[in-house]
Amino acid sequence: MSDVSFVRTEMLPEKEPPASEVGILGWIRHNLFSSWLNAILTLAALYLIYYALSNILSWTFESVWNANSLSECREIMMATWGDTHGHACWGVIKDRWLQLLYGFYPPYPAHPDATWSNPPETGGWPAYFRPNLTFILLLVSIAPVLFTKAPRKLLFVTAAYPFLLPWLMWGGSIWGPLMVAAGFAIGYFVYKLALPAAGSLTALILAIVLPILWWLFASGPVAVAIDSVIPIGIEPVQSRDFGGFMLAILLGVVAIGVSLPIGIVLALGRQSDLMIVKYLCVGFIEFIRGVPLITLLFVASLLLNLFLPPGTNFDIILRVMIMMTLFSAAYMAEVIRGGLAALPRGQYEGADSLGLNYWQAQRLIIMPQALKISIPGIVSTFIGIFKDTTLVSIIGLFDVIGLTNGIRADTAWNGVYWELFAFIGVLFFVVCFSMSRYSMYLERKLQTGHR
Repeated sequence: MSDVSFVRTEMLPEKEPPASEVGILGWIRHNLFSSWLNAILTLAALYLIYYALSNILSWTFESVWNANSLSECREIMMATWGDTHGHACWGVIKDRWLQLLYGFYPPYPAHPDATWSNPPETGGWPAYFRPNLTFILLLVSIAPVLFTKAPRKLLFVTAAYPFLLPWLMWGGSIWGPLMVAAGFAIGYFVYKLALPAAGSLTALILAIVLPILWWLFASGPVAVAIDSVIPIGIEPVQSRDFGGFMLAILLGVVAIGVSLPIGIVLALGRQSDLMIVKYLCVGFIEFIRGVPLITLLFVASLLLNLFLPPGTNFDIILRVMIMMTLFSAAYMAEVIRGGLAALPRGQYEGADSLGLNYWQAQRLIIMPQALKISIPGIVSTFIGIFKDTTLVSIIGLFDVIGLTNGIRADTAWNGVYWELFAFIGVLFFVVCFSMSRYSMYLERKLQTGHR
């Protein structure tokens, strides 16, 4: 028998894979229609999505914008579509959107050249100039913190913003916030001067005690004395005028910005070898985490004044800020403690081998890694506390949820529900989704492991 076997002497050219295996068609085939069960589930899900979107989009866009009352909205719907069902009345948003954003904050805060009788169209300052400027400065101040490519000179705005925020929002004399800032400067210089002679612990105690004494007994009289000679300030605005989404931003920014450093200190204190420090931190964290936030808000609103000297005027918004900050800090401490516990023991031993002291090891080696591990939990806590700002409506503050009750109490808009809450939901979604996306960006940026 003759041998007719054949051995190819050249390679066949590569061919393109079938169109059904790559690209969007390949992804659909492998992920959505890989079996008959997946195909049925995919078709059912597509039908549900179509059904939901067709109704939502129809309700959203086949709507009425130019109306001054709900009854006028319904008249326009009947004249246009012959039915009032399935159509939104966005006229309430067009009529009340400024109130939902700013509450009862005066639109034209006074300036030497701007008064209530001198609105923007006659030469005054733009409407809501102070809250808008405060928000713009917020974005500028957090830019160098969130993004490394931002100019480093903006850190001066970051350092000044905690003192500019209360002055711009509440008004009054500029010397009050400046004297508060002077307390931090006093603490810094006292620490630097006392460190060589007294040691780090004594210098740290002096740097904490002396600013507190300054704020309690000296900053107020000094601010009043300087203001009597050089009066610089803007028209004060009462806390009862704060409200709307602006109030949620204000409470959220303060609670988020202050709770993170407090949470770091509490997490380190819980792991401390000093018994008193450890049990104080454990007691605080467990107590705060075991009590609902609404209970703490009621304490801030109703009970806190009972423990203060008679005649003491403790601003309600400041009380709420303190309680929300402490609440967020307790949860933040546990999130950061989880990041610290996830670090291998070799990181601590490596810091000891380099001769670093406790604070140097925490600042340079331990805490950066722990915070990177804790990024998802930290941002989740931020998002949670920002959404919890709506609870202040229960204690009488006119946040964006509380204002909806007042709007619906008006006879013109009595019966409007979905449009108001849809608008509020969009506002909160934009802020919370932005924080979530930044968290994912930061995780990708700090990723050092191999995939």
